[in-house]
Amino acid sequence: MIARIEGTLVTLDTETALVQVGPVAYEVMLPGYCISALSGQLGQDVTLCTMEYYEGTLGGGNLIPRMVGFLSAAERDFFARFTSVKGMGIKKGLRALQLPIANIADAIEAGDEKMLLSLPGVGRRMAQQMVAELKGKLEAFALGAEPGKPKPKFQAFQGEALEILVAWGEKRNEAMELIELACHKHPDVTTAEALVPLVYRLKQGIEV
Repeated sequence: MIARIEGTLVTLDTETALVQVGPVAYEVMLPGYCISALSGQLGQDVTLCTMEYYEGTLGGGNLIPRMVGFLSAAERDFFARFTSVKGMGIKKGLRALQLPIANIADAIEAGDEKMLLSLPGVGRRMAQQMVAELKGKLEAFALGAEPGKPKPKFQAFQGEALEILVAWGEKRNEAMELIELACHKHPDVTTAEALVPLVYRLKQGIEV
């Protein structure tokens, strides 16, 4: 199984990316939050942690190999648990993950069905099923998951900024601290696009 690929991001659409690795280009299916995080990296080198599966029916003899990509191995592990919920397949799971994984894990741990209902393709019964099957099993993936420390209540745009920073090589805990500091200094900021540059300015020691 191909567990990770590193190459140039050639194309990016609403569901897939094409990553050039030497003479070979791989089509990789991506969840929505990954599409957002990679949107500004066309032509740049990217690293994706991947998993493979076969689409189709064995009896029909038309199995098609597919590759799914994530920004980290931890996100891939989350997806394996997420799609273990009854009725949540690979494609449905990819469509549902429009928000950063940490936000979704946080909602499941909190039993926040209202937030889960905002995910594409997730109805009330599926939201209840997710909480019933996964609550108590996703603490390691939730926002600020660290023993002995309270979890900061990040808003969606802060979670999106966090995943972008992690995808660009920042350490998660350091990025979270910088996000909190930037938002404290600039409470009027409400988008990831505005927040990420502020975080980098803070990291470089530039007053913002």
